[in-house]
Amino acid sequence: MVKQTTPVKKNETITLRFEDLTHEGNGVGKINGYPLFVPNVLPGEEAIVKVVKVNKNFGFGKLMELTKSSPERVEPTCHVHCGGCQLQHMSYKLQLDMKQNQVKNVMKKVAHLPHVPIHPIMGMEHPYHYRNKVQVPVGEKNGELIVGYYQKRSHRIVENMDTCSIQAETINEILPVVRQLANQLGIEPYQEENHRGDLRHIMIRTGHATNDVMIVLVTRTNRLPNKDVLIDELTRRFPQIKSIVQNVNEKRTNVILGEKTKVLWGETYIYDKIGDITFAISAKSFYQVNPIQTKVLYDKALEFANIGSDDVVVDAYCGIGTISLFLAQKAKKVYGIEVVPDAIADAKKNAALNGITNVEFTVGQAEKVMPKWKEQGLTPDVIVVDPPRKGCEADFLQAMIDMEPQRIVYVSCNPSTLARDLRILEDGGYVTKEVQPVDMFPSTNHVEAVTWLEKRCRSIINT
Repeated sequence: MVKQTTPVKKNETITLRFEDLTHEGNGVGKINGYPLFVPNVLPGEEAIVKVVKVNKNFGFGKLMELTKSSPERVEPTCHVHCGGCQLQHMSYKLQLDMKQNQVKNVMKKVAHLPHVPIHPIMGMEHPYHYRNKVQVPVGEKNGELIVGYYQKRSHRIVENMDTCSIQAETINEILPVVRQLANQLGIEPYQEENHRGDLRHIMIRTGHATNDVMIVLVTRTNRLPNKDVLIDELTRRFPQIKSIVQNVNEKRTNVILGEKTKVLWGETYIYDKIGDITFAISAKSFYQVNPIQTKVLYDKALEFANIGSDDVVVDAYCGIGTISLFLAQKAKKVYGIEVVPDAIADAKKNAALNGITNVEFTVGQAEKVMPKWKEQGLTPDVIVVDPPRKGCEADFLQAMIDMEPQRIVYVSCNPSTLARDLRILEDGGYVTKEVQPVDMFPSTNHVEAVTWLEKRCRSIINT
């Protein structure tokens, strides 16, 4: 048997012209038809590249020197290489084009729906400082407490990131002060290798509309030295702080938050508004990190749902009720389902906070709750689903098909799993009408999409 060879070898240095982008934003260049994927290069560019990995059908390279630059290349606003923003070297127009093409490609190749209308992606007017939440690990270097994101594919902290171009500017002001005060007050940084120290993570949440701030200090034990001095100094410098919380995580784990949370100062919640709806946000609440684009996303979901005053709606994966409460403004009744009990408690609080009474929230797995509802005679006109990146489980998709809603609105944060699930829904009797991509996370390779499906007429199914 003849061993197949590749046109390049590991550690070889070559000159390469790039012609395309992967969905992750890596440049694609080819040597005799063999593709090499290289970060930080753009279509139309030429570069000297070191080959770092070779597989049978493709390889990976590292940019060594750019010899021809694209007009779509821009100077990154941040030079800290934490791995969080993969696309800062691209113009925002090219970022949007890349994400639009990603949605188009999976609709064609995975969903096998090449003719479904895909609207132009809805981007941001000012695609910076949009993140209303950060959670950064704490470490130690040369006896000093440091904070920063982990470098990509590592547990090495990119230290003392005092500013970030996608974090809210309030967070950029407060985070370095928390770090400096923790150092001055002798709060020991967590040491992952031996599971010692005090402070593991710092989380900061902000309300975009209210400017409220919550600081969450994640510690290994109940110990937090000089916490009263820390609280006094932070609240004196930053009057927008409404809550300072300690979360205790005693486990050796990559999970950030532990089970025990206590308010050290101020309120349990901060507040934010999306449209006309006010939301109470706790330390553990799931809440969209880009509230500006969340309004865009939810408005489109509401449009696609086309809810009438007599319509009954099911909101699966309802979280703290963000979409449910938007839907309730139009519907006769909304039923929300969520597997996390704390989220349902927050959802009920948010409904009461806004005086919305035509919603009902249930703790449970949607694929188990919905068949019971069907047996009890609940027949929703619309189902709205907003699953995690892995998409919907097969039994949930079947439960949704079995309930026979007239319309399904699928809000997705992963085009590939969206396309996979749309194929199943199409085969189950639904027609994909329109897809609207939304850029929720500028400078990153993530893209969201809202999809409208209608139940196919029985006469069409039987022909």
